[in-house]
Amino acid sequence: MADAFLALETGDVLKARSRSPGLARGELVFTTSYTGYEESLTDPSYEEQILTFSYPLIGNYGVNPNRFESSRIHPRAIIARQLTDSISGWLSNESIPAIDTLDTRELVIAIRNHGAMKCGISSGKDATPESAIEELEHCPSMDDHSNIGSLVSVKKPVIHPGTGPHVCLIDCGVKKSIIDSFLKRNVHLTILPYDTTIMTVIDANPDLLFISNGPGNPKHFTAAISLVNELSGKTPIAGICLGQQIIALALGGKTEKMRFGHRGVNQPVLDLPTNKVVMTTQNHGYSVSDPGELIVSQLNVNDDTIEGLENSNLSILTRQYHPEAHPGPHDTLNFFDDVLSMI
Repeated sequence: MADAFLALETGDVLKARSRSPGLARGELVFTTSYTGYEESLTDPSYEEQILTFSYPLIGNYGVNPNRFESSRIHPRAIIARQLTDSISGWLSNESIPAIDTLDTRELVIAIRNHGAMKCGISSGKDATPESAIEELEHCPSMDDHSNIGSLVSVKKPVIHPGTGPHVCLIDCGVKKSIIDSFLKRNVHLTILPYDTTIMTVIDANPDLLFISNGPGNPKHFTAAISLVNELSGKTPIAGICLGQQIIALALGGKTEKMRFGHRGVNQPVLDLPTNKVVMTTQNHGYSVSDPGELIVSQLNVNDDTIEGLENSNLSILTRQYHPEAHPGPHDTLNFFDDVLSMI
């Protein structure tokens, strides 16, 4: 007997097994990652979403806090074909609803056909189809989350002293592995809130402005867009994922919501200057549709979406994917060296 229900925007209500009780609503997305579930679950870019794992068994190597990308789990709920006791126990302890035993292959196909969609989950002994439908009916779209940055950003500056150049990182939902990538290179790192003002950055006098990854529509990050607009041509600027989108918007570009996004560790990217393909880790639902003043340097092999932008005259370098590779292939770790070489 089912003790969990998933209500979809398509009108379907699917039965499942409860592995962690509770109610949840959010944008339903999927990842093709077959490892790195701890990193995925603690990635701030999944804020306000419900994450489906396409790989059938999740939790088979336990839960190691050393792999966490932030201090908490960010998806509103988790869906898998089979969750182990170790990961379902972790999710339950963190009050994150989780369900399994449903056909995730069919669910992924539905997301691909209909696009990322609203959904509602009811899980546990009191779960009913009606309560899942009620969650769905009250689910906002990702475009409605205009203040999503406040859920994932630091509230005040965080300083990591170093002997190298001074990097100001605008935290729109940064992953720990991005911070670690800079610290390994001995930079003096100042992490600032997503809504930091231009005067704060000017007073900090950084050698590089870095815009992080994060969740939601890049158009809502108006403060970060203003920072890039004010500092372009004066200070080297770099960004990853949401950061690329924000930088493009600041320099006359355009962004758009993708049908179902890129989420996984096996996305092939073509580097146009070298004509070489690298494998990348990705997690985003928006992309740059018009580069504005920037030059396209990399494209996704599968769908030709923009994966890399640059402008050598303005000292700007961005990537849509996650070159820090947690989890994923290490093909693109040299990105951080390339960024620091702009200083």
